[in-house]
Amino acid sequence: MAYSVLLKKSAEKELELLPTKIHDRVVELLVSLKKDPRPPGSKKLRGREGYRVRTGDYRVLYTVDDQRKEIMIFSVAHRREAYR
Repeated sequence: MAYSVLLKKSAEKELELLPTKIHDRVVELLVSLKKDPRPPGSKKLRGREGYRVRTGDYRVLYTVDDQRKEIMIFSVAHRREAYR
């Protein structure tokens, strides 16, 4: 069964502000997370709950609820801003 991907309001705003080319890559990534919420290259965050996955210079930060089959995206940001 596939996971559902949910975005926090703040992540939606961050996604809307991305340049079109990067926005499209991030959307592709979000679709792929439905099938595999912990793809190769994803890393567990240190100091907080969740995972991160890269797409170019941008990071998508999210949590996974395996019982509910939900992925909550809480940040989509450039690497220098993502962990602040």
